[in-house]
Amino acid sequence: MGRQRGSGTPSEHTDTGERPGRARGRRWRRGVLALCVACAVAVPLAGAARPRVPAPSPAVLAPPAAATLGATYAANRANAAQAARMAAEHGDRGRAAADRGLADPARQLLAFDGRGAGRATEVLGDLAHADRIAVLVPGSDTGLDTYGRFRAAALALHERLTLEAPAGTRTAVVAWLGYETPGTVSTTVATTGRAEEAAPALRDVVGDLRAVVGQRPGISLLCHSYGSVVCARAADGLDVDDIALVGSPGTGADTAADLRTRARIWAARGADDWVGNVPHLSAGLFGTTVGFGTDPLSPAFGARVFAAGDGGHSDYFAPGSPSLTNLTRIVLAETRAVTS
Repeated sequence: MGRQRGSGTPSEHTDTGERPGRARGRRWRRGVLALCVACAVAVPLAGAARPRVPAPSPAVLAPPAAATLGATYAANRANAAQAARMAAEHGDRGRAAADRGLADPARQLLAFDGRGAGRATEVLGDLAHADRIAVLVPGSDTGLDTYGRFRAAALALHERLTLEAPAGTRTAVVAWLGYETPGTVSTTVATTGRAEEAAPALRDVVGDLRAVVGQRPGISLLCHSYGSVVCARAADGLDVDDIALVGSPGTGADTAADLRTRARIWAARGADDWVGNVPHLSAGLFGTTVGFGTDPLSPAFGARVFAAGDGGHSDYFAPGSPSLTNLTRIVLAETRAVTS
């Protein structure tokens, strides 16, 4: 919110010609509006308690390289196995099971941190030789306890990419749970704070991928819900080809051009997604900005809008859905085949 200029007695006018009482009323209404935005984003989903179970510190590793990926995966699996044992000793069987799943010898963990709600970066496919790479960025209430549903989305995309990729084109999907996601019923879900904290980590993982694969492969960010705010905050100068915003409440930017990226910006929303009912507004409240501004599907934003079908907020990666079909085409750079 802009600072009120001018001072004086209540009988005096401000330099905008507005009486102080009216200005206070306007600020109050904007505050109420901001609270409404927060409620609109938070209320439709039920929040989940954030577990605090003991876990080891993450493995200390050198930056990944194509030649060392196997060692990186093995070290992070070992860390996940240790986290599973500690969670089991603590009596948290659900977390222990989640950690054991990530410690399976078949899993390819580029990063793992079992502390708190947990973080993990998992690779599906042969990253070192991939020609096209998709990085999935999740939204609110995604942690190790709910990682299964996030991984299911990554698996569905990887299966579709494998099926649809032209002969000789190799693909990989990176499920990036690399930040502390906000709770769906919380004040943080309606502000850009967590996204601003997460953006450097997202830029780092893209840099790590480039270090592994070089400049040849195309990289796409597929950003769901609050993850679209994270992608927007990381976009400036990021070395990716496409950024797809699905189920986005807004990005905090007025236009796609404001993201200052060479990447193509895409946007989609399912017909039954409750995010469509969220007011696309932003307002200052208690020293922060609440709400995410322009609707990414609006012509004013300037994204390439694509079809997502009739699905809801969690259906963008559902097998057979129009959204998954179009996301697959975006990752494969088949942009002319994307339907609107």
